[in-house]
Amino acid sequence: MRKFLFGFVLGGLLGGLVGVAVAVFAYPFVFLADIEASEALPEAADRRLLARGEFIHADPSDPLHYGRGAVVLYSDAVQLGSDFEVGPGPKFHVYLVPLDQVTPETDVEAADYVDLGQLRAFKGSQVFRLPAGLDPAAYGSVVIWCKQFGVLVSPAKLAFEQAATN
Repeated sequence: MRKFLFGFVLGGLLGGLVGVAVAVFAYPFVFLADIEASEALPEAADRRLLARGEFIHADPSDPLHYGRGAVVLYSDAVQLGSDFEVGPGPKFHVYLVPLDQVTPETDVEAADYVDLGQLRAFKGSQVFRLPAGLDPAAYGSVVIWCKQFGVLVSPAKLAFEQAATN
């Protein structure tokens, strides 16, 4: 009887832990994957367009971590385009990275990156304000980063506009 009771309690605990883990990891895939953002960039008289880029699928052998769509760097904000999309996952953040080339082998966390905040949706236009005093011209890439697992989701190399560099 003791063995049965011990097995029953142990099985209940393990089952509960597995259930919680599945719920935590499945939540973004099940409940947030279909949400599409459509955030507009508010008007600002002193805003300048500095650079544009395109998110890419950095590691084609990884079917979970992908991205696509446009990104625009302004003097005061980063805007993900209406065609922006990434594969769903937990705690995806937008980073400005001072590197021109970011690959899955790049140690992004060792770079002097700026965390602009967590994605609000896996699809659609979103705006992230730049911190005051930041020089956006010092950053060559915008990166979608999985903060929970320390994994590159999708990088976008920035191409600076001629007027912005002169």
